[in-house]
Amino acid sequence: MTSFEFARQLNGRSRSREISIEEQRLAKAHGLVVVFGASDDLMEFEGAIYDEITACYGGLAWLMDNGTVIDNDNISDEEDEQMSSAGIYTIRAVWKPEEPKGALWLIKTEIPHATFDIYDDENPAQIFCRGVVFALVDALPPSMVA
Repeated sequence: MTSFEFARQLNGRSRSREISIEEQRLAKAHGLVVVFGASDDLMEFEGAIYDEITACYGGLAWLMDNGTVIDNDNISDEEDEQMSSAGIYTIRAVWKPEEPKGALWLIKTEIPHATFDIYDDENPAQIFCRGVVFALVDALPPSMVA
């Protein structure tokens, strides 16, 4: 299953039903990572990476060589600079982005990915979050893929 197929499967879900346990297992089996905003302060990682980070004030996660994530609250300015210059991929949670209009969360990354929309439970016409799905192999440095 590709990231595009998986994102298509998740698209249109409501906030309380983003991804089932069965779908988490399926994503993991296919090496896919699903990232979306949850509540008003979390960025969730499901599938090949299982984690959550605080996403307050523009949450930023660094995707490390071993497939783990580190949030910007847990690194020094020096480490931030080193990771930036090393070209380590990031995933950012943007609160109330300009696009998509009316959305509360937008997940952004340089990793090749597909997007999906989660809608608000209380207002089904409003996008709660535009999340991303990517293949973990696409996010790792070439030396880790061999």
